[in-house]
Amino acid sequence: MESKMKRDAMKLETLLIHAGQEAESVTGATIPPIHVTTTYTQESPGVHKGYEYSRSANPTRANFEAVLAAAEGGEAAAAFASGLAATNAIFHTMRPGDNVVAFADAYGGTYRLLERVFKHWGLQARYSEDTSPAAFKALMDGKTKLVWIESPTNPMLRVLDIRALADVTHGVGAKLAVDNTFATPVLQRPIELGADYVIHSTTKYIGGHSDVIGGAVIVKKKADMEPVSFYQNAAGGVPGPFDCYLAHRGIKTLSLRMKQHCHNARRVAEHFDGHRELERVIYPSLSSHPDRALAERQMRGFGGIVTFVIKGDRERCFRFCKRVKLFSLAESLGGVESLLNHPAIMTHASIPKEIREKRGITDSLVRLSVGIEDADDLIADLEQALG
Repeated sequence: MESKMKRDAMKLETLLIHAGQEAESVTGATIPPIHVTTTYTQESPGVHKGYEYSRSANPTRANFEAVLAAAEGGEAAAAFASGLAATNAIFHTMRPGDNVVAFADAYGGTYRLLERVFKHWGLQARYSEDTSPAAFKALMDGKTKLVWIESPTNPMLRVLDIRALADVTHGVGAKLAVDNTFATPVLQRPIELGADYVIHSTTKYIGGHSDVIGGAVIVKKKADMEPVSFYQNAAGGVPGPFDCYLAHRGIKTLSLRMKQHCHNARRVAEHFDGHRELERVIYPSLSSHPDRALAERQMRGFGGIVTFVIKGDRERCFRFCKRVKLFSLAESLGGVESLLNHPAIMTHASIPKEIREKRGITDSLVRLSVGIEDADDLIADLEQALG
């Protein structure tokens, strides 16, 4: 496709469909075939067509990595078997004795990886409870090699100033990694704002149909991909070709889906803001959200996640969770269908209770992944469950 039209001249919606999708040379197939081979025949030892073994490289995976890099505006991408495998690869670019500064409100799996895997390995994690760049800078020193953030965060939906954090991070010679799973490149492109790494759980919005697990790392500069690619091959946490095909198929409709996710989520948030059965509704477009102005400036939409804090005790919250009909009570997010998650019991259970609650993740908090169904039907379902 780049031979027909320069990549930087294409709009995102076009890139999502055409990047990584050259017509197959033998038959002219518009959709490239899925290469399920594990190995590749060589003409003589070491003489081959760029592929040796599918853990190291696979054409179907290469096509998916090409569209990921194009979507985020990076120079290279690496696909992994899960979002946590991608996260693991970034942390492995550091060395024992280094430290990473992260925002406190983070996915429970990231916290578990830092505190129960890499802490014993010799990596120190420091957590900022404040979103300001000054608060992050106060935690940095000569051993800080990485700043890790999500924006919006999971599940409190704080929005962090990526450009300002990039400036502070680069000022101490560190790299900035942004988990862009919630926003996707449709709503936010962190590399354009100064980030060095972008991470995705492609399981979520990129795949978009709750049928494939995957992850990805995209880099601003190709040189930063070298240690990531080495780890990808050496540790072997790669996705299979069918997984890459499904995620690649999903990303083609990402822009359309995100528009509907954002529309529906905003409808839900605005309808339930101030509801008699809710203590609080958290969504970046609401006037009560502390980062609304930043979200309007930094993002091209407010996302598909809405967080509710239910009035009453844990049992009252559980009753709500069990009464929903269109929202499936399930882990994950970002599929076309609506999901309801109880973070304290489900996605963030690995964070100790006292830390969770300090960060606002109480037994009364639920996270909604608002799907692309009709918004009126979703609102009616939530109303009956709260009644």
